[in-house]
Amino acid sequence: MKKENISQRLFLLLVFFVSFIFLGLIKEFSLGIFWAVVLSILFSNSHSKIFNRMRKKPNLAAALTLSGILVVVILPLALLSVAVTNETIHLIEDLNKSKISLREIFGDLEHWASPYLRKIGFTYANIESIVSDFALDSSGLLGSKVLGYTSNIFNTLFQIAIMLYVLYFFLRDGNDIKKSIIKNFPLLNSIEYRLFNRFTNVTKATVKGSLLIAILQGVLGGILFSLIGVKGALVWGTLMILASLLPVGGIIVWGPIAAIYCYQGQYMQGVIIILVGSLLIGLLDNFLRPRLVGNDTKLPDYIILISTLGGISWFGLSGFVLGPVIAALFITCWKIVGETYGRDQKTI
Repeated sequence: MKKENISQRLFLLLVFFVSFIFLGLIKEFSLGIFWAVVLSILFSNSHSKIFNRMRKKPNLAAALTLSGILVVVILPLALLSVAVTNETIHLIEDLNKSKISLREIFGDLEHWASPYLRKIGFTYANIESIVSDFALDSSGLLGSKVLGYTSNIFNTLFQIAIMLYVLYFFLRDGNDIKKSIIKNFPLLNSIEYRLFNRFTNVTKATVKGSLLIAILQGVLGGILFSLIGVKGALVWGTLMILASLLPVGGIIVWGPIAAIYCYQGQYMQGVIIILVGSLLIGLLDNFLRPRLVGNDTKLPDYIILISTLGGISWFGLSGFVLGPVIAALFITCWKIVGETYGRDQKTI
C-alpha cells in the first residue's frame, strides 16, 4: 500500500474523529443552534433590507435585526408561556378540588346500565372511582410536566441566550458560512446547493406557513372558548395551536369540547363551536395553506404526519420543524441517488 494512501486514510479518520468529538461538545446546544439557523432563514429578507441601508455597518445591521426578532418572536412567546403555565396550574387545582360524578354526567343511563354492570362485576361506584383516579393521575402528570418545565427555566434561558448569540453571527456572516460549507464539504456543489435550497424551502414552509396557520387557528379557538365560557380558554387555544401543526388539525381539541356541551344539553354552545370550528377555523387551513406553503415544498400528508410525530417524539416541540425537514432531506437525497445511479436518468 502506498504511503500516500495510508496518509489519506489516516487523515480521513482524524477528520471523522474530530468531527464526532466536536458534535458531542455542542450536543447540548444543538436545538438552540438549529433555531438560530431557522430564525436566520426566516428573517433573512428583513436583514437584507436593513443591511442594504448600512452596508458599512454589518454589526449594527445584525444587531437591529436581532432586536426585531426579540420584540416580534421571543418576548411574545415568553409572555404566552407564563400565562399558559399559570392557567394550567389553576385548571389542575380546580380538577383536584372537583368530584367527578358519573350520575351527573350520564343521568338516567345509570338505571339502564346497572343490571348489565353487575353481571360483569362492576357498579357505578367502581367506575366513578376509576374515572376519578384516572383524572387525578392525569392532572398530577400534567402538573409534574408543567412544574418540570418551570424548574428548568434557567436551562431554557441559557439555551435562548446561546440561540441569540449564535443567531447574531448567522445574520452577520450567513452567506460566508454557507459558501465555506459548500466549498469544503466533499460533495458536488450542485448537490449541496440543492440540499441547502430544500432545507431552506421546507423550513420556511413549515414555520411561516404551518405555524402561522396554527397560530391563527389557536387564537380563534381561544377567543371562541372564552366567549362560550370554557374554563382554561388560553390553555385550550394553545393546545389547538399544537394540534393544528398536525394534519388532523384542531378538531381533536374543539370536537370533544363541542361533544361534551351537546351531551350536557347545552346544544347552543355545542353547535356554535361546531359551526365556527368547521366553517371558520377549518377553512383557514384550506384557504391559506396553498398560498403560504406552496405546492413545490409540500410533502404528502402521511409523510408530514409521521415525520412530525416522530420529530416531536425525538426532539420535543422543535420536532414539528425538524421532523418534516429531515423527511424532506431524506426524500431529496434518495431522489439524487436515483437520478445519479438509477437506470432511468429522468427526474423522479
